[in-house]
Amino acid sequence: MKTEKIFKGAVIGLGFIGAGDDVSGQAIGQKVSNLDGTHAAAMAGNPYINLAAGSSRDQGRRDRFNQKFNGVRTYEDWRELLEVEKPDIISIATNTPYHVEIGIACAENGVKAILCEKPIATNLSDADELLDVCKKNKTILAINHSRRWHPLWRKCRDEIKSGIIGDIHYACAHWPTGRLGNIGTHMFDVLRMLLDADAISVSGTIDTLLYSDCRGPQYKDPGGWGIVAFPNGIKTFINAPQAAKLPFGVRITGSEGELIIYRNSARACYWNGNTKEIPFVSDGKTSLDRAMEDIVNCLLHGGKPACTGEDGLMALEIIIGFHISDKEGGRWVNLPVCGKERNLEVTIG
Repeated sequence: MKTEKIFKGAVIGLGFIGAGDDVSGQAIGQKVSNLDGTHAAAMAGNPYINLAAGSSRDQGRRDRFNQKFNGVRTYEDWRELLEVEKPDIISIATNTPYHVEIGIACAENGVKAILCEKPIATNLSDADELLDVCKKNKTILAINHSRRWHPLWRKCRDEIKSGIIGDIHYACAHWPTGRLGNIGTHMFDVLRMLLDADAISVSGTIDTLLYSDCRGPQYKDPGGWGIVAFPNGIKTFINAPQAAKLPFGVRITGSEGELIIYRNSARACYWNGNTKEIPFVSDGKTSLDRAMEDIVNCLLHGGKPACTGEDGLMALEIIIGFHISDKEGGRWVNLPVCGKERNLEVTIG
């Protein structure tokens, strides 16, 4: 029996991750084929969602979107989209400085659920406001930290919790191209997931080498080095300078051995010399497909998405913590960040 499409969906931001736009991908030196899904494709492929509309200020992106998704209406102004279409589910796939304004408008205009690109915002006070408005309007807010939905990373989380490497002592994490905001946010969130704990403090140094951002000179998102502390004395060591060549990877060290996760594989290496591969089942769906399924399930049956607005806020706090610490010579910054430092703006693209 054919499933009835009961939710109207729309995507705001029809670029690389929003709509799989190849031209946008070329501008940042990345390929759509390497993405773990796109917002528009995840909506279009979900049996419960009718992808009804998309919005972009760029005419070329709107035209290319129309070629991919025939019959889906497009708008230059996302405000007009909200007014005319009255969608149930919105994906926000714009540059970071616009997330909060759009998210608040969505919640205040009756949108039932928002899937927002990471990072959630460019400062903590704005993120606070978005969470408050969504809570007031009972709008589900999910943040696209995609590893929250990826079967390998979820399997590793479960294995750590079951004691596969014993008691956790510390972790090391690295990724290429620096960018504590755009890339680091994924790592900080996945560390919280794997360790099943919230970070309590940060000490960091910002890399002085900074490449230009294709989004414009107003965006500056450097890399860096540092330590993120978690409860029970667990420290996570971060190595992410701008010119790093290492892949996105994590090494969790415990009393019985280490769990090593690189790219799409993971294994436990024990102190006695044994090893164990961590198998996971892939159903061919992308992480964004699963994220959209999660949102639909929350709308139909209640509950919270795998990565909430609160999770997005806590990842941003670690990013902000790095910048505060660097300004003050690497001092330890306690989390949550308090007072006027919640207004510190990081120019993430």
